[in-house]
Amino acid sequence: MNPSGFQVELSHGAYTAVVTEVGATLRELRHDDRPLVVAFGADEIRPNYRGAVLAPWPNRIADGTYTFGGVERQLPLTEPARGNALHGLAGWVRWEVASQSAAEVTLTHRLVPFTGYPHALELRVRYSLDDAGLHWTVAATNPGDGPAPYGTAPHPYLVAGAGRVDDWSLELPAAEYLAVTPERLLPVGVEPVESAGFDFRTPRQLGDIFIDHAFTSLAADADGIARVVVRAGDGGGVECSWVAAECPWVQIHTADRPGESGDRIGLAVEPMTCPPDAFNSGTDLVVLEPGRTHETTWTIAAL
Repeated sequence: MNPSGFQVELSHGAYTAVVTEVGATLRELRHDDRPLVVAFGADEIRPNYRGAVLAPWPNRIADGTYTFGGVERQLPLTEPARGNALHGLAGWVRWEVASQSAAEVTLTHRLVPFTGYPHALELRVRYSLDDAGLHWTVAATNPGDGPAPYGTAPHPYLVAGAGRVDDWSLELPAAEYLAVTPERLLPVGVEPVESAGFDFRTPRQLGDIFIDHAFTSLAADADGIARVVVRAGDGGGVECSWVAAECPWVQIHTADRPGESGDRIGLAVEPMTCPPDAFNSGTDLVVLEPGRTHETTWTIAAL
C-alpha cells in the first residue's frame, strides 16, 4: 500500500493533478506536462509537508501551548527541534472521498477532539481543475456546542520552470513581513519589507536570498485578489492567487535544505488566514462558532 494512500487523478484540458488520501495532499500538478509544484512519488512518505492541507492552524504554535476560553491547552510538539506545534492536525490522517469527477474531487475528514484541541471539526477539501487552473478550497464546520479557534493554509512548493529557486524571479505584493527569532522562527513583530531586503513588489530575481517568513499588508487587484507570481528565465512561470481579505498573510519559504535533494527546488507559497502563533496572539484568528462554516480558496495557474 502506498504511504500516501489511494491516489485520485484529475484532468482538464492541459492541466493534470494527483491528490492523495493521506492529508488530502496535492501530490502533483502539471500543465502540458510541465510541473507547477514540487511533486513526490506515490511510494514515498510525503516530505516536508509538500502539498499538505494545514488545519486547524497553519505554521507554528510556540511550545504547543495556548489558552482559549480561559483554559490552557497543550498540543503535541510536532516540530521538536524548535519546540513548536507545527501545521495543524490534518496532515497525517486519512481522508475520505465524498464526491469525484474527471476534473474535481472533494475529500472529508472528521477531526476528533482531544485534550490539546477539544473541538470536533468537519473538514472538507475540494480540488477542481478548469481553464483557469487548480482551485483548492478548504472548509471547516463546527458541529459542537462551543466556539473553536481555527486557521488554515495550503503548503505547495511552486515550480516556475527550469532551474532552482535562485534562478527565478518573485513578485510578491506585500508591504510588511513578520520578523521571527532565528532559532525557533517565532514572531517578534511586523516590519516593512524594505528593512530586510524582502521587497518584491516589483518582480526581481531571488538569487541566494533566504526567506522563511510570513508577509502581510497585501496589495490586491480591483477584484480583491492577491497574486504571487514566480517566473523562470524563459518568462514562463506559475501564479498563486486568492482573496486577500480571506487570507491576509502568506508564508514564503525558499526551501533551504543544504545537502538534501530538495534544497531550493521549489518556492513554498502558503496563503494563510492567520499568522504564526495566532492561537496565542489572536491576530486574525478565526473563532468558529457552533454550526458555522469557514471556507477559503486558492488558485494555482500556469503562466
